[in-house]
Amino acid sequence: MARILIVDDSPSQLMGIRRIVEKLGHEALTAEDGQAGVNAAKRELPDLILMDVVMPNLNGFQATRSITREPTTAHIPVILVTTKDQDTDRVWGMRQGAKAYLTKPFSEVELSDAIFKTIGGGATPAA
Repeated sequence: MARILIVDDSPSQLMGIRRIVEKLGHEALTAEDGQAGVNAAKRELPDLILMDVVMPNLNGFQATRSITREPTTAHIPVILVTTKDQDTDRVWGMRQGAKAYLTKPFSEVELSDAIFKTIGGGATPAA
């Protein structure tokens, strides 16, 4: 079982992603904006972070860059989960240190597969 931090400013997105993460047998932690996500990452040291991009205070690109460049959190893989679906967004997100990029709306299978490919373990992705 992994500890997965979900960072999203939408309560409905947080709940939907949390449901999938817990269904896979992982522990879900949440934060409601980029700065809160960075703080939670430093405090909790999760095994994986699922990061939205469009958020107040610190956007997901900025938060991902902060997490992946901070020595205490650089080992934590980040998957960007966002509505930003342009190739330039994807390239920029990966340049900030993200390990994967998933666009909304996504299916439960797509999210499960991204988690499994990034950290392994837990329940196997649904076929």
